[in-house]
Amino acid sequence: MAEETLFSKIVKKEIPSDMLYQDDLVTAFRDISPALPTHILIVPNKIIPTADDVEADDEPALGRMITVAKKLAREAGIANDGYRLIINCKEHGRQEVPHIHMHLLGGADVGPMLNRKKTS
Repeated sequence: MAEETLFSKIVKKEIPSDMLYQDDLVTAFRDISPALPTHILIVPNKIIPTADDVEADDEPALGRMITVAKKLAREAGIANDGYRLIINCKEHGRQEVPHIHMHLLGGADVGPMLNRKKTS
């Protein structure tokens, strides 16, 4: 079994959060340091350390993460203008918590995908 994480403790309600959604597969809560007006984290209830650790039997939870993101984006009133979904993976992907999670970001222009470096 994977080691407990900050997010798994939030899922089990051992750590308080501004929880917006929870079912048997996923949990969603507001980020404590929001980057935009709407910044919600959606996590599988099962600890999956990174996107690189996903197995075929994790597909229902990962699909649910996206349908929950859609639901929460609509509830937050950001669906019409658009939003961004991000999953970071490992060190170079800037993943900070070893429990796969999706960021739902919106409520303002999210900016470019990447800062492009000039190559010459």
